[in-house]
Amino acid sequence: MSRAPRSEHAKRSWGDDDSATPILHVDMDAFFVSVELLDRPDLRGKAVAVGGRERGVVSAASYEARRYGVNSAMPVGKAYKLCPHLIMLPGNYPKYQEVSSSIMAILGSYTPLLEKLSIDEAFLDVSGARKLFGSPREIAREARTRIRQEVGVPASVGIAATKHVAKIASSHAKPDGVLLIPAAATKDFLSELPVGALWGVGDKLRERLERMGAQSVGDLIDLGRDRLIRTFGASTGSHLYDLATGIDRRVVTPTRVEKSVGKENTFFEYVHGRIELEKVLLAQAHEVARRLRARGWAARTVVLKLRLADFTTVTRSLTLSQPSSVALELFESGRSLLRQLPIEGGVRLLGLRAEQLVGEGEGIQLSFDDDPRRANAEAVMDAVARKFGKGALRPASLLDNP
Repeated sequence: MSRAPRSEHAKRSWGDDDSATPILHVDMDAFFVSVELLDRPDLRGKAVAVGGRERGVVSAASYEARRYGVNSAMPVGKAYKLCPHLIMLPGNYPKYQEVSSSIMAILGSYTPLLEKLSIDEAFLDVSGARKLFGSPREIAREARTRIRQEVGVPASVGIAATKHVAKIASSHAKPDGVLLIPAAATKDFLSELPVGALWGVGDKLRERLERMGAQSVGDLIDLGRDRLIRTFGASTGSHLYDLATGIDRRVVTPTRVEKSVGKENTFFEYVHGRIELEKVLLAQAHEVARRLRARGWAARTVVLKLRLADFTTVTRSLTLSQPSSVALELFESGRSLLRQLPIEGGVRLLGLRAEQLVGEGEGIQLSFDDDPRRANAEAVMDAVARKFGKGALRPASLLDNP
């Protein structure tokens, strides 16, 4: 079977019947760059990226930069070689989070069935919103217009009968477009795609499938469910075949039981010093502890996450002697884990996460060396933060941090 090239495939019209396509996948276009351009309109139309200035990697690239081959996760040095006139801007995560919150508020005004996937993308199930707001296509168009007018950034939307197909459709709608895949056209749409387009098919799995002769999704379907099961096992084989044929039983889940509380920092310039990392870790511990206390929780386990310059990601965990929501105790546990790990070459990401959550006071036994002054001091910090804001009071060692 001859498959259409992707560029031709993306431009093709797949019909207007949206009667059975209640799932929207909304994805911001080059989100970090788009947010930066709100303050730098003079850079519109230029090759712009967000990331480290001299070291590190590209976190987002404008479409003008992408024409030169610049992409996210690319080392900055390589990006400059591909595009010598590239304008590299430092990242500002608090600003991105603020803009993201505004966007999610707009999307949430259409339906409570909103599932946030990341800072710049979300699923919506608009099956119950038709009477108020119109068809899925009309909702998609209105939401994009509101995001552009009220927030100032572009968004692309995929509309389909399932989450999987809606997500793929939004990638084909970029930049700044809408693509509807009617339920009846799902299999035809998918079959012409490269096999790597399937959600969850990474490079290694794609290479294995290609060695089996599956260059496209249609080729994968031709292999048959039984062969896929024999090769990859019942779970993976069946899942691959279902996705290839448009079957995805996953529903939009707006609420999840929170099983952990964490904080991560991605560094646009690699961090090489342990002292600097420990200061970041201390700030993370205070943020995590504050959120635990606000919910009336304590953590039994502390997890440290480290991503190195070569993108190797390492996680280590430590079970506490008793559940805690005290920042200093979380920090000391995280620091002991950090000191066990090599950081040669630099650190790209550092995160601290509290897991195995219990209600504060549950399963806690006082020991002879407990010091209630730590908890009391942090309770005072919580009260000050509620009245004057989170930055009003912080540990002395963090006073030089923003």
